[in-house]
Amino acid sequence: METIKGLKAMVLAAGVGSRLDPLTRSTPKPLVPLANRPVMEHILALLKRHNINDIVSNVHHLPEQVPAYFGDGSNLDMNLTYKHEQILSGDAGGVRSCRKFLQDGTFLVIMGDLITDADISYVVEQHKSKGAIATIALQKVADVRHFGVAVTDADSFIKGFQEKPSPEEAISDLASTGIYVLEPEVFDHMPADGQYGFGRQLFPSLVEKGLPVLGVQVFGYWSDIGTMENYKLSSFDALKGLIDIELPGQKTQHGWYDSGASVASDCNIDARVLIGKNSRLDPGVTLKGHVIIGDNCHIKSGAVIEDSIIWAGTTVGANAILIDSVLGNNVEVADRCVMTGEVTTEPVKLKPVEKTADLASANVLLSQLQQPVGAR
Repeated sequence: METIKGLKAMVLAAGVGSRLDPLTRSTPKPLVPLANRPVMEHILALLKRHNINDIVSNVHHLPEQVPAYFGDGSNLDMNLTYKHEQILSGDAGGVRSCRKFLQDGTFLVIMGDLITDADISYVVEQHKSKGAIATIALQKVADVRHFGVAVTDADSFIKGFQEKPSPEEAISDLASTGIYVLEPEVFDHMPADGQYGFGRQLFPSLVEKGLPVLGVQVFGYWSDIGTMENYKLSSFDALKGLIDIELPGQKTQHGWYDSGASVASDCNIDARVLIGKNSRLDPGVTLKGHVIIGDNCHIKSGAVIEDSIIWAGTTVGANAILIDSVLGNNVEVADRCVMTGEVTTEPVKLKPVEKTADLASANVLLSQLQQPVGAR
């Protein structure tokens, strides 16, 4: 992998993240943890790996949190600056607002809710060698109905777009990844103000004008975490080793234990796990499937957790059952509470089951889950 020197980049981080509600009510989407690190931290690590160290990022929802977390980037040996967008102006409009930072030469734009290990150096090299004014990193997708796809010629220049076509209508399966390489001349093709987007406005306009817009296919892992389904899938893909990212902690037989993590010797771990700093698992805890536990969590005796994500500072009560769920920061789950397919960020106690029938069902489920897989 070649690296790039002197290139600036913009991380688009102003989105509200409504499809991740309630997780994003108190956490901006770029700081949503994926494998116990903010998704934007993984993006910055990717940029740094390609020697892109000068970054600007726009913020809007809970705008103070991203700068408070990353600061000026010195802890990452990077240079970070921020632009507070008080009124959202679209993704291209957000880039336009940072024109002074970006206008000195070729620059890269990447969406702030992506998790990818794409070779962005290759995309930049293709952009420069073919003299494009704009380049879109593309990846093949199995279901075109959920994506805008690009139609390219034999030389990989884009000749048109299809927005979420049916499989029968689609003449391409190459979707935009939300990674762009741009020349500063693109600013001359944007309106001075107002809402303006890449996919529906800027790129089609450039193509219609006959300007060279390149499509470069990338490989490797790529997903956005913009929906709850994608968030959980990408998190568990990280545990499976499907994404080339660094996971925190020491690798063990079952996954990764970060510094200070304490796991009782009789815990039943039949899972791929990531256990955060200073988190404690009491005796008799059962973990199954894929489980991510954030920093400073406490999982009490007899609790069962399966295919779930737990953010920092959360306590799961004794004999509680947590299946296919996501808990935000500082949630307190009561003893014997049963949660299936739930998402919460409320820092309050969740009521345990109270009805006799529900309690009986919970006892049966708990007994089954605490058994080894082969005994069920």
